[in-house]
Amino acid sequence: MATLDKTPDSVSSVLKVFGILQVLGEEQAIGVTELSQRVLMSKSTVYRFLQTMKTLGYVKQEGENDKYALTMKLFELGSKALQHVDLIRIADVQMRELSTLTRETLHLGAFEEDSIIYIHKIDSPYSLRMHSRIGRRNPLYSTAIGKVLLAWLDEREVRDILAAVDFRKFTANTLESVDQLIPVLAQVRERGYAEDGQEMEEGLLCIAVPVFDHFGTVVAGLSISWPMMRYDESKQAEYVAMLHSAARVISQQLGYADYPF
Repeated sequence: MATLDKTPDSVSSVLKVFGILQVLGEEQAIGVTELSQRVLMSKSTVYRFLQTMKTLGYVKQEGENDKYALTMKLFELGSKALQHVDLIRIADVQMRELSTLTRETLHLGAFEEDSIIYIHKIDSPYSLRMHSRIGRRNPLYSTAIGKVLLAWLDEREVRDILAAVDFRKFTANTLESVDQLIPVLAQVRERGYAEDGQEMEEGLLCIAVPVFDHFGTVVAGLSISWPMMRYDESKQAEYVAMLHSAARVISQQLGYADYPF
C-alpha cells in the first residue's frame, strides 16, 4: 500500500484536505495548533489549506479566538446529492410508465453549472433512437431540458449563468445568443413545456416539462425524444399531457402540491 509520502502531490493534497475536513467535522471549532497535531501536518500547511477552504466558503473563523469551523456549504452539497437520489428513485417509476406508453427515449436532466447533466434515462427499444448516457453534459440553450431549467429563473440569473457560454451552432436551428433565448424562455414558461426542434442534432426532436421540488423550484426537466421520422405532430398535445402528468406526480412526491400544468 502506498504511503502518503510516495503519493503524487495532487492526490496528497486531496488526502490532506479531507483529513482536515474530517477533524473539523468532529469538532465544533478548533485552532490551527490542535488541528495540525490531529492531522500530523505542519501549522503552516494546515493554515494554508484552511485559508483556501475559507475563501471557497467551506470553513469559517469563530469569533475572536481564531478557531475554525465548517460552514453549511458541505451540508448543501450533500443535500443536493441526496435530492438527486430521491428524485431519480421517484422519477424512475413514472419514466417506465411513459416508456411503455411511448416506446421512445426518456431523460431526466438537472443543472450542472452552465450545462444540463442527464441523471437518469430510459432508452427506446427501437434501434433508431437518441444516443446519450447518464452523466453526459449538454448545453442549456439548445436542449428542451435546458430551456425548462432556465425558464423559471429571472432574466438576470439566466444572463449570469450563460455569461461565459459560447453559443455553439450545432444545426441551422440552434439559437445563437442569450438575446434570442430570452423570449423563447418566456414562451416556455407560459405554455409549460420546451422543445428542441433539431437544435442539437439534425433529425431529432425533444419535448421537456419542469419538475418542481417542495420549495416550488424547478430542479429537473423530464423529456421525451424522437427521430423526426417517428414523430407525429398531431399527437404533440397528447405527449405534453403525458409528460405533465408524470412530472406532476414526481413533483408531488417531492413535496410540491401546486403543479401549474
